[in-house]
Amino acid sequence: MHVLLIPKKPVASLAELTAADTELCGHLLQMVPVIAQQLGLAEGYRTVINTGGHGGQTVFHLHIHILGGRPLHWPPG
Repeated sequence: MHVLLIPKKPVASLAELTAADTELCGHLLQMVPVIAQQLGLAEGYRTVINTGGHGGQTVFHLHIHILGGRPLHWPPG
């Protein structure tokens, strides 16, 4: 399973956040386990935020990937 959590506020990336975005960040992180539970990912999940071109970001609107539904190994891939 691969879903995205996307804030309505347009923020290009994690690197663009400011102190004014503290409430937004807290809300996003609080929503991750709520969404994971709704998706039936009680056994575990991975979250990913790609930041910048070298970090793998291709869509320049902040978003959190929620991955799960199977055992995830490290390194990823």
